[in-house]
Amino acid sequence: MAISISVMLLLLILAAVFLRSGGLKVSHALVCALLGFFLAGSSMAPTIQEGITATANVVSGLHP
Repeated sequence: MAISISVMLLLLILAAVFLRSGGLKVSHALVCALLGFFLAGSSMAPTIQEGITATANVVSGLHP
Protein backbone atom coordinates (compact mmCIF):
# COMPACT_ATOMS: atom_id res chain seq x y z
CA MET A 1 0.00 0.00 0.00
CA ALA A 2 2.83 2.42 0.81
CA ILE A 3 4.32 1.97 -2.65
CA SER A 4 1.05 2.69 -4.45
CA ILE A 5 0.50 5.83 -2.34
CA SER A 6 4.01 7.01 -3.22
CA VAL A 7 3.36 6.34 -6.90
CA MET A 8 0.02 8.17 -6.70
CA LEU A 9 1.67 11.15 -5.05
CA LEU A 10 4.42 11.22 -7.67
CA LEU A 11 1.89 11.01 -10.51
CA LEU A 12 -0.23 13.73 -8.92
CA ILE A 13 2.77 16.06 -8.69
CA LEU A 14 3.79 15.28 -12.28
CA ALA A 15 0.25 15.88 -13.55
CA ALA A 16 0.10 19.25 -11.75
CA VAL A 17 3.46 20.30 -13.21
CA PHE A 18 2.42 19.23 -16.71
CA LEU A 19 -0.86 21.11 -16.52
CA ARG A 20 0.82 24.26 -15.19
CA SER A 21 3.38 24.22 -18.00
CA GLY A 22 0.57 24.49 -20.54
CA GLY A 23 1.95 21.94 -22.98
CA LEU A 24 0.14 18.66 -22.55
CA LYS A 25 1.97 16.06 -24.64
CA VAL A 26 1.31 12.35 -25.15
CA SER A 27 3.63 11.46 -22.26
CA HIS A 28 1.78 13.91 -20.05
CA ALA A 29 -1.56 12.40 -21.01
CA LEU A 30 -0.23 8.93 -20.13
CA VAL A 31 0.82 10.18 -16.69
CA CYS A 32 -2.64 11.65 -16.15
CA ALA A 33 -4.27 8.39 -17.26
CA LEU A 34 -2.07 6.38 -14.90
CA LEU A 35 -3.01 8.74 -12.08
CA GLY A 36 -6.67 8.09 -12.85
CA PHE A 37 -6.20 4.33 -12.77
CA PHE A 38 -4.35 4.48 -9.46
CA LEU A 39 -7.00 6.77 -7.94
CA ALA A 40 -9.78 4.44 -9.13
CA GLY A 41 -8.15 1.54 -7.33
CA SER A 42 -7.49 3.44 -4.11
CA SER A 43 -9.58 3.81 -1.00
CA MET A 44 -10.35 7.40 -2.07
CA ALA A 45 -12.41 6.24 -5.07
CA PRO A 46 -15.82 6.23 -3.30
CA THR A 47 -15.19 9.71 -1.88
CA ILE A 48 -14.19 11.05 -5.29
CA GLN A 49 -17.27 9.44 -6.89
CA GLU A 50 -19.58 10.96 -4.26
CA GLY A 51 -18.00 14.40 -4.78
CA ILE A 52 -18.44 14.22 -8.53
CA THR A 53 -22.04 13.05 -8.15
CA ALA A 54 -22.84 15.87 -5.72
CA THR A 55 -21.26 18.44 -8.02
CA ALA A 56 -23.21 17.11 -11.01
CA ASN A 57 -26.45 17.30 -9.02
CA VAL A 58 -25.77 20.91 -8.04
CA VAL A 59 -24.91 21.90 -11.61
CA SER A 60 -27.95 20.13 -13.06
CA GLY A 61 -30.19 21.92 -10.55
CA LEU A 62 -29.09 25.38 -11.71
CA HIS A 63 -31.50 27.25 -13.94
CA PRO A 64 -30.37 30.43 -15.72
